[in-house]
Amino acid sequence: LGLANKESLIAAGPVVQRAWQTPGAELVPVDSEHCAVHQCLRANGVTGKVSATDRVHRIVITASGGPFRGRNRRDLEQVTIDDALAHPTWSMGPKITIDSSTLMNKGLEVIEAHELFGVSFDEIDVVVHPQSVVHSMVSYTDGATIAQLSMPDMRLCIGYALAYPDRLDVPYGAIDWTTLSRLEFQPPDLEAFPCLRLAYDAGRAGETAPAWLSAANEVAVDAFLAGSIRWVDIGEVVDEALQRWPGSAASDVDAVLTADAQARDVALAVISAKMA
Repeated sequence: LGLANKESLIAAGPVVQRAWQTPGAELVPVDSEHCAVHQCLRANGVTGKVSATDRVHRIVITASGGPFRGRNRRDLEQVTIDDALAHPTWSMGPKITIDSSTLMNKGLEVIEAHELFGVSFDEIDVVVHPQSVVHSMVSYTDGATIAQLSMPDMRLCIGYALAYPDRLDVPYGAIDWTTLSRLEFQPPDLEAFPCLRLAYDAGRAGETAPAWLSAANEVAVDAFLAGSIRWVDIGEVVDEALQRWPGSAASDVDAVLTADAQARDVALAVISAKMA
């Protein structure tokens, strides 16, 4: 199954995990970072969930840094909707573009990586990589790191999922190494971009916490795009909403949908209080 929708896996991870029990079942991620991880693991003979015998040390997911890379918290208090929608690398819809600007999208991808590959949150790192050429890396216990590099083009990821386990004979993502001068990597600023930290918190909490996080974030992003709150308020709304998560279990789809609805109500209440 080629999986292109990250929210279903993030919100209902414990429910979706049961699909792994189907003999021969395999999820092939279309999301560029996870498609890259899949290829890095496959290059070392790893398919499906990572086990101790696979000698995987860490998974490293790259982030472009979005339009506000390098900006501090004070600068971010003044950003506009148009500023946040100006992504430097990818052309995407408004919601995911805002998520990229807050690094929430990267946080959701951390949860997705945990669900897809079975590694703990302590073994998943995020690094800012402005060139968006290295899409993810896998480090092994002997110190070696395997990375997947290509020019940013989602057609490569879609083609990989459609052709798996083969590869298509297409030029998408091909790199001209004579023009690629450098590759940079930086740690993310969790003070300026708290949504990444909140995603780690929700992922570690497990059960319906990721669903709660995702739903509250959707409400906050909608409010920002409507001009009701500031960009910096998005993380604050999600943080306050997440603090009110009741600890409900993700026992089935109905439990996840209930958590989703509750989180939206809580987020709306937090936003209303900010606007009062």
